[in-house]
Amino acid sequence: MFFDSHAHLDDKRFDSDRDALIAQIHENGVDFVMNVGADIDSSTRAVTLAEQHDCIYAAVGVHPHDADSMTEDKLDMLRKWASHKKVKAIGEIGLDFYYDNSDRRAQRYWFERQMELAHEVGLPVIIHDRDAHEDCMAILKQKRVDMCGGVMHCYSGSAEMAKQVLKLGMYISVAGPVTFKNAAKLPEIVRMVPAERLLIETDCPYLSPEPHRGERNHSGHVRYVAQKVAEIRGMTVEEVAEMTKRNAMTLFNIQA
Repeated sequence: MFFDSHAHLDDKRFDSDRDALIAQIHENGVDFVMNVGADIDSSTRAVTLAEQHDCIYAAVGVHPHDADSMTEDKLDMLRKWASHKKVKAIGEIGLDFYYDNSDRRAQRYWFERQMELAHEVGLPVIIHDRDAHEDCMAILKQKRVDMCGGVMHCYSGSAEMAKQVLKLGMYISVAGPVTFKNAAKLPEIVRMVPAERLLIETDCPYLSPEPHRGERNHSGHVRYVAQKVAEIRGMTVEEVAEMTKRNAMTLFNIQA
């Protein structure tokens, strides 16, 4: 049974059939899902979903796209949610210099503040990093991610950067792009990451894997990510499922 370590089941694209999809999660081979907030509203929805379903846990945080609208009052809301028994991480947080939807100074500032919050509340972080590798790594080192733990979600960096991430004690998570024909770097990274540091995810409704590329993604599709990881590492799908589920439960401090 799989652990989808990063999903957005609260997304509006699931509004028409969310309950049915969640009801089928176990039939699709998924034990647990980490539903990840991206702003205050989605963090609220993530907590609500986690309260309603035993198989769902929540992360709360503000994505770099929304850094311009972030405030200390909103940080206080995240702080309050962090004490909830189903909230297991601060995220997703980080930097995005590809879209630049928020001022880069604001992105850096609120990334740092949310890193400080993670230390304060004793939770790991879920990191978004797009075209901001150098700045992202600098903040992770400065803010001592090695002391709170975390994962680079939907990893898109180089093998050299992956080595730095691993030195910081972090996990690396791969999603649908590992199944794409043009996934040049990812197979090498999947091979090099130690067994105890690898996670799998869907990032649904985004990044649906082959053979469903271009469709709306959902947590049941995490099996295709696992199948590709198994192929690359010379393992069975069952071994990948067990390994990555154990890793996710360790990172997020989930007892089952």
